[in-house]
Amino acid sequence: MQARERRLARTRLDKELKYYRWAGREENSTQGLLREVRHALGVPTAEILKKIGVNPSVLFRLELRGTISLIRLHEVAEAMDCKLVYAIVPRNGKTLEELAEKREVGSRD
Repeated sequence: MQARERRLARTRLDKELKYYRWAGREENSTQGLLREVRHALGVPTAEILKKIGVNPSVLFRLELRGTISLIRLHEVAEAMDCKLVYAIVPRNGKTLEELAEKREVGSRD
């Protein structure tokens, strides 16, 4: 019964995570994303600086580098009146089902 439940969970998650998988295909798909969102929303840098209490050079680094803590990302998202949503997806845009099948085949070898 557990195998059936896992398969159903993978099917449901694959459907829900479809757009995240597409984004995951891109190398560095989130680098510069904060700046893009801030510009698209027209949120001034000063507004974010005031809300999260950092200096301009810190915000500049947060917007451009490829790594950021989830806590800081959440703070910046909140400062732009946004919600942080993140996902864990298999590499190369594969589905969870494909990854599970690959693992099953590898464990049989």
